[in-house]
Amino acid sequence: MLFEVQATLPHPNEKDEEEKTDQEQDGSEEKSMGRISREELYSDVSSGSEFNTVFIGLVLLSTLVAGVGLVRDDVAVIIGAMVIAPLLGPNVSMALSVTLGDLDLGWRSLKTNAVGIFASLALAFVMGLVMQVDLESQQLINKTSVSLGDITIALAAGSAGVLAYTRGVPAAIVGVMVAVALLPPLVNVGLLLGAGYTNLAVGSVILTTTNLICINLAGILTF
Repeated sequence: MLFEVQATLPHPNEKDEEEKTDQEQDGSEEKSMGRISREELYSDVSSGSEFNTVFIGLVLLSTLVAGVGLVRDDVAVIIGAMVIAPLLGPNVSMALSVTLGDLDLGWRSLKTNAVGIFASLALAFVMGLVMQVDLESQQLINKTSVSLGDITIALAAGSAGVLAYTRGVPAAIVGVMVAVALLPPLVNVGLLLGAGYTNLAVGSVILTTTNLICINLAGILTF
């Protein structure tokens, strides 16, 4: 005789399956909150070192806005420029290239950084020629000398930039911090040179160089 199968042994344990699913979800959440793999990190960071039209466009736009803000002594406008400045990627990738000894990534990062800096300086120089640069602007004067506070901000920005990639911190937010240390003094150099204030421009060059070194040094140590 044949009987229709009504049940199976052992019975499926739905509770165990639910617990397993919950554990898998918890594990994936923990992984997402921890450090990402080296391959993922390299892929994310190296993409930020690529030079393209979007990068140069954002550099020019942020320079234009920052220049107006510096001349008008308007902090809000300067902050707006730092929001769109694409300076995080090339500097983090440069720090990673030094950490890994990756010459190819280092060269690409250096090239992208150099082109961005040159483009920003060129536009700021033209703005200095055509705009009335008033030395009464406190924002202009503040960017002509190096202080302990400037160094602290640059070091913190470098570490934060690395954490943005390794810990999932929103890069757009951290990018503003990196731009705080680099964009205003860089634009200040071009404005002052264009306006003929060479001595003050030298101070801005020193500040920009110091901040650039501190950002990359902090990034290397954080990696």
